[in-house]
Amino acid sequence: MDYDSYIRKAEVLIEAIPYIRKFRGCIVVVKYGGSAMLDENLKRAVITDIAMLKYIGLYPIIVHGGGKEISSLLARLGKQSVFIDGLRVTDKETADVAEMVLSGHIGKGLVEDLEAVGIHACSINGKDGHTLLSEKKVDEKGRDLGYVGAVKKVDPTLIDTLLDADFVPVISPVGVDEQGNTYNINADYAASAIAGALGAQKLVFMTDVEGILRDKDDPSSLIRKLSAKDAREYIKRGVIKGGMIPKTECCLDAIAKGVKSVHVLDGRTPHSILLEVFTSEGIGTMINSEEEEV
Repeated sequence: MDYDSYIRKAEVLIEAIPYIRKFRGCIVVVKYGGSAMLDENLKRAVITDIAMLKYIGLYPIIVHGGGKEISSLLARLGKQSVFIDGLRVTDKETADVAEMVLSGHIGKGLVEDLEAVGIHACSINGKDGHTLLSEKKVDEKGRDLGYVGAVKKVDPTLIDTLLDADFVPVISPVGVDEQGNTYNINADYAASAIAGALGAQKLVFMTDVEGILRDKDDPSSLIRKLSAKDAREYIKRGVIKGGMIPKTECCLDAIAKGVKSVHVLDGRTPHSILLEVFTSEGIGTMINSEEEEV
């Protein structure tokens, strides 16, 4: 018998004890996207991580994207995807396709995966219970993007009801305005708004990068811990640049809404959620408010 192997497993469990004690009963919002949604092995690891969070007493909530799947179905329908500065131009037909993919195929699939590991889950979108009351979003240059929405208000009633009933909410970023129009919402900002409205302890972004890097071409330049103040300074100085700027700004938005800490993880690493939340070093970047100890 390989006693050393069992001892190492026990040491890992022991290391997690203070984190389990600290975060038990807390809400953790996971924005699920990137390669972890497309690779079956990574997907199983994410589902297992979510199940573990639930089993040890946390309250996980999944907010998922699905841009590649939307583009794929649009192509099959003979409709070309059009983007302006990374944002999908969304006419009525595209909005309908996005809702079908996000709230149907992806959301229900995640529910099935969670139920398979013994976790009760329920897929909703922002139209249900008017959870995500939205308004039309225009880009920074004032260009009309169609049915692309920004979250105006979060009504957490339905989410709270699911949590109280011991379900994991699986939320697709589809919103509705006061006139009943459907909007496709950026999943990062939907997750940020939901985490803020629920007073989440943690918001986890799963990405295809190691975290926030001082040098985007050097994985060893990963920034492990960062205050919101320093993050704003890094953007100003150009340390954080390019595609990482909107991701970091979304993290800062969540902190401003009251989320205790935001984590940017590499979803290509199996069990990255557990490694970040329940180990002393973590594997990604953690951003805290100035008031929080980093």
